[in-house]
Amino acid sequence: MSDYSSAKQAYTDTSIMTAPPERLVVMLYDGAIRFLSQSAVAMEAGNREIAINRMNRARAIIDHLNLTLDMDQGEIAERLRAIYLFSKRHMAEALVQQDPERLRTVARLLGELRESWNTIASRPELHAAEAA
Repeated sequence: MSDYSSAKQAYTDTSIMTAPPERLVVMLYDGAIRFLSQSAVAMEAGNREIAINRMNRARAIIDHLNLTLDMDQGEIAERLRAIYLFSKRHMAEALVQQDPERLRTVARLLGELRESWNTIASRPELHAAEAA
């Protein structure tokens, strides 16, 4: 590993370890969206192995988001769970039908959720409460 790669990995590790929970959720969405996009491109190029690998990474992130939902939060958690299950179903169909547009649909859906979480994570009152 080069010095640059080591420094970049150390920065990434530090960013994750020090990020507030809301920012971590945004980072997870970023990863899932990136992996879905990479999977769609690989699928279009006929590289099934990379398409499956990247889709599995996105699926693992979605599984994590789903499993860490606090279902005591009511309707919001229920709706998020439904979106995550829809996303996984859509991804499976994309693989069977070799349809990269289905992956892009899931990426857009997760992108909308990401923007909502980013808005929450950017609220100044959250950071003021953390500093207190």
